[in-house]
Amino acid sequence: MDRKEIERRAGGVFCTRLPRPPLKLPSQPPLRGWGKGFGEGIVSGRRPLAPSPKEPCRPARLVFLLEELKFGGTQRQALQLARRLDPNQFQVEIWSLAGGMDLAPVAAEWQIPVVWLGRGDWVGPANLARVWRWLQKAPVDLLVLFTALPNIWGRLLGRLAGAPLIVGNIRGNTPYRQHERWLWPLADHLVCNNAAVRTRLTESYRIPPARLSLIYNGVDTDFFRPGALAQTGGRLKVLSVARMVPDKDHATLVRAFQLVAGAHPEAELWMVGEGSRKSAIEGWAARLLPPGRVRFLPGQADLRPLFQEADLLVLSSVTEALPNVVLEAMACGLPVVATRVGGLPELVVSGETGWLAPPRDVAALAGAIGQLLGDPDTRRAFGRAGRERVVKEFALEAMVRRHEDLFARLLNHRRPGVRPAGGGR
Repeated sequence: MDRKEIERRAGGVFCTRLPRPPLKLPSQPPLRGWGKGFGEGIVSGRRPLAPSPKEPCRPARLVFLLEELKFGGTQRQALQLARRLDPNQFQVEIWSLAGGMDLAPVAAEWQIPVVWLGRGDWVGPANLARVWRWLQKAPVDLLVLFTALPNIWGRLLGRLAGAPLIVGNIRGNTPYRQHERWLWPLADHLVCNNAAVRTRLTESYRIPPARLSLIYNGVDTDFFRPGALAQTGGRLKVLSVARMVPDKDHATLVRAFQLVAGAHPEAELWMVGEGSRKSAIEGWAARLLPPGRVRFLPGQADLRPLFQEADLLVLSSVTEALPNVVLEAMACGLPVVATRVGGLPELVVSGETGWLAPPRDVAALAGAIGQLLGDPDTRRAFGRAGRERVVKEFALEAMVRRHEDLFARLLNHRRPGVRPAGGGR
């Protein structure tokens, strides 16, 4: 059966079906309307039921709801978590509201099932209606929400559909974008990935601390590691990896590099990413920078070759949470120049692993970039210290283990028959 036929039968929803560890479920009848021939490639049409006391327990069914699978730190972190959660405790699938599929090959390689609830670049009523239908037809044990739109509509639709447990994520320093002041009570628990936003939620939004968990992002330090050969001679490469949207403030970065370019004619600015502001940023660079001093590169699934070729990473954001790109760059031995916003001071120790500058401060950002371009010894020292910090404080396995503990605690409290008794690795 080809993809078009699958989509026709599923009402426009396509699911990548991939082998996963089998659910340890008791025998169940099929859902109404999901009869023989419903279509290969569609998520199982059997309703997950809590086992009776005489039947063996089964892994909990978890759904990660994202807006899309475009290149982005939150998307990468969700995929890593889905890949590494203990399959004896949790069976995970990803539902994507829209059709951004940059990271779909990664999900396929890691054998993570993905349900596409839309094929366009934006989320409309039809996409949300599909969320409702899928929650009704294939109930979940735990609904986990990533990025703003899923955190808004996933809570509303999840509660209306009777989802037993909902965990929201607040991964940016802008909780107002997902209306946390009004919607936080609709989530059973909220996960923050930096201390700054957790403090803001307890002090400004009056969210009880017991409803919040701080779980830092994690990075695979075996996968992200320094290149075999140190950079010597030739061009110095200043790397920026960020979605080209207003929050990332590429205008300040371009103007800062303009100040640096004259004193460091050997330096190039490499800008990696896509987004709504890309054309404008290309225009600024063409007007302000000398010819041949800037390169625009598309987003890519594996950033290691860029990290290993670059000499430093720069992030000029006006708001951030705990950006994965900084963790990955530090794991690869790169010094980092970033703005002092959100969770960035929790990652970059100014004067030890890189430099922090005030947001929108062109001169300060240029000074930090210029200092590292002119001092290879400091670049190397900051790079070594950055990797040591990531290995010690931000290991991927620690992030996964903390999520496992949280999910197990919530499931045991609400539905003690779902996960294996005494589950764990």
